[in-house]
Amino acid sequence: MSKVEHQDATVLSDAELRTLDAHWRAANYLAAGQIYLMANPLLTEPLRPEHIKPRLLGHWGTSPGLNLVYTHLNRVIRARGLDALCVWGPGHGGPSVVANSWLEGSYSETYPDVSRDAAGMERLFRQFSFPGGVPSHVAPETPGSVHEGGELGYSLAHAYGAALDNPDLVVACVIGDGEAETGPLAASWHSNKFLDPVNDGAVLPILHLNGYKIANPTVLARLPEAELDALLRGYGHHPIHVSGDDPHQVHRAMAAALDEALDRIAVMQRTAREEGVGERVHWPVIVLRTPKGWTGPAVVDGEPVEGTWRAHQVPLAGVRENPEHLRQLEAWLRSYRPDELFDPSGRPVADVLACVPEGRKRLGATPHANGGVLVRDLPIRSLDDFAVPVDKPGATLHEPTRVLGSLLEQVMKDTAGRRDFRLVGPDETASNRLQAVLDASGKAWQAETLPVDEHLDRHGRVMEILSEHLCQGWLEGYLLTGRHGLFSCYEAFVHIVDSMVNQHIKWLKTSRELTWRAPIASLNYLLTSHVWRQDHNGFSHQDPGFVDHILTFTFFVSRFKVPYTP
Repeated sequence: MSKVEHQDATVLSDAELRTLDAHWRAANYLAAGQIYLMANPLLTEPLRPEHIKPRLLGHWGTSPGLNLVYTHLNRVIRARGLDALCVWGPGHGGPSVVANSWLEGSYSETYPDVSRDAAGMERLFRQFSFPGGVPSHVAPETPGSVHEGGELGYSLAHAYGAALDNPDLVVACVIGDGEAETGPLAASWHSNKFLDPVNDGAVLPILHLNGYKIANPTVLARLPEAELDALLRGYGHHPIHVSGDDPHQVHRAMAAALDEALDRIAVMQRTAREEGVGERVHWPVIVLRTPKGWTGPAVVDGEPVEGTWRAHQVPLAGVRENPEHLRQLEAWLRSYRPDELFDPSGRPVADVLACVPEGRKRLGATPHANGGVLVRDLPIRSLDDFAVPVDKPGATLHEPTRVLGSLLEQVMKDTAGRRDFRLVGPDETASNRLQAVLDASGKAWQAETLPVDEHLDRHGRVMEILSEHLCQGWLEGYLLTGRHGLFSCYEAFVHIVDSMVNQHIKWLKTSRELTWRAPIASLNYLLTSHVWRQDHNGFSHQDPGFVDHILTFTFFVSRFKVPYTP
C-alpha cells in the first residue's frame, strides 16, 4: 500500500505527470544499463551474454530514489528559474547522477566523445566502473558534483558550506538513511543554527529512507513516523513527508513537497531580507520514503529483492552464466519501455527532456559545482604591514598567532562587501589569540542570545562549533564553491578529520587531472597547542601526527610552515 501526503497543494496536469515519469524511467534505464551493459544499449536485439559486462559493479538500491529527486529538482528549477546545486550523499549511486547529466546534455558537453545518442549511450554504459572508465561513485569526473560520498557522513556539512554567502543559491542535499547514522551527519543537523537567511542561501535536506544499508535495516527508517518527525522538529526543521511505491502517486506527492518547501524558503528569506524579521528560521526538510531498488527485480531465485537489503548493489548476479538471470534482466530493462524514451538514433525524446532546465541552470552545468571558475584572488595586504619590529635579538616577546589575528582582521574587513572569506574552528578563536578578527566580524549565530554573550552576530563570518567534522565540512563546501577560508584547531584534535582530509586531497588530485575543473582556493590550517611547546595542557595535547599524515601526500597538494625552535 502507498501512503502519500501533501499531494493536494500542487496539482500536476496529466501532461506534466507523463513527462516527469518519462524522465524518471529514462534515468532508471540508464542507471541500470551502466551497471550491466557493454553493448546493445537500446535493446534493438535480444540480450545475449556477450552484451553483459564480465564483472558487475555498482549500486542499484539507491538509484531510483536519486533519479526521482533529480527529476523533480529539474521541474522546480525550470519552473522557478532557480540557481541550484545538489549534494548527493549516497554518492555510491553514481550511475544515477551520471545518467541524469547525460540526459540533460551537460555530460556530453563535458565529454564530447560520450555523445547524446546510441553510440554515446553505449560508451556511457561501457565506461562505468570499468577498467579505464569512470568510478562508480559521484566523483570529480561527474559534472555538477562537489561531493563524492564514498565515505559517508559529510554531505549535509558540505551543503551548508556551499550555501554560506551564496544568497541566491538553493542547495538540495540528499541524505541516505545509512549515512544518517554517522556522527558527522548527526551533528550536521545543527548547521541550521548558523545559516543566515539574509546573506546565505538555503539548504533543503532530503532524507531518503529506503530502509536498508548493505545488509541491515537503517535506524531512522524503523522509527515510527511520529518519532522521526519529532526528532527533526527538535533539530529545528519543518518536516514534509512523502512516501509510497506507486510511481504516479509519488510523483504528485514529491512535486507538492518541493513546492511547499521552496515556497516556505522564499517566504522566510523575504521576511528576513525585506522586513527585518529576526526570529530563527525553521527550514524545511523533506522525508522521502521509497523502496530500496524500486522498479527493479522483485524476486530473484525465490528471494525478495525490491524493498530489501538485497537490492543494495547488483540485484541480478552471474547474468552471463545464468540464462534465467539474463531473461530477468532483459524483462527489467524493457519494463522502462526504452523505445518510448529514446528515438531510433538513441536521443532522448521530447517528453523526457520537457522538465530539463537550460544552460547553467542545469544541475550538471552549474558553475557552483566548479568553484574554481568563480573564485577571486583574496585581498591580502603586504606582510610588511604586520611585521613585528625587532630591535635586537631576544629583547622582546610576541605571540605569532596574535599577529596573525591582526592580518585576518584586515582580510575580514577587505572582504566585507564581497563576503568570500570565513574563519572556522572548534571554539578556539580566542584561545588561539585570533580574537582581533572579531572586531571585523562576529561569530555566526542564529539561536538564542543572552546578555552575557559576546561577539555573537546573525551575519557573522567567524564560525565556531565544537565539532571538527563540521568545521572541515563547512569549509570544504565553501571552498569547492569558489571561496576562501582558514581552519584553526588544536594540533592534538585535528586528527578527528584525518579521513575527511584524505577524501578532500583525493578530490583535489583527481580534479587537477581534469582540464575542465578550475583550481579552487587552498584549505588552510592553523594548528596550535602543538607538541613543540607544551607547558599547560600537557601530554593530552601532544600529537604531531596530523602533519605526519599530510606529509605522505605529494607536494602539489600540500604545503607546510612549521615553527622554528632553536
